[in-house]
Amino acid sequence: MAMSEFILTDLEFAQLGEGRVAYLKRVRTDDLAQNFPDLPPMTPGIEVWGLFGAAGDPIVLSDVRAHALAGAQEHELETVTLQ
Repeated sequence: MAMSEFILTDLEFAQLGEGRVAYLKRVRTDDLAQNFPDLPPMTPGIEVWGLFGAAGDPIVLSDVRAHALAGAQEHELETVTLQ
């Protein structure tokens, strides 16, 4: 059986789970400030839990994992954890 190849652009891939899927990841505030300059100022050098939409935009940031997960439930999102 032949397999067909389906190629998505970066934008299409990012939009694939938008509004349905979010991922949970530990991130450093330094990286957040660099990658998302519109976020409010944060104390540098701290690790926090980030809940990010499928396109990579932060939804919830918290020093408590359960709070970030609660944000997913609040927005009715399926979560995956990235290491």
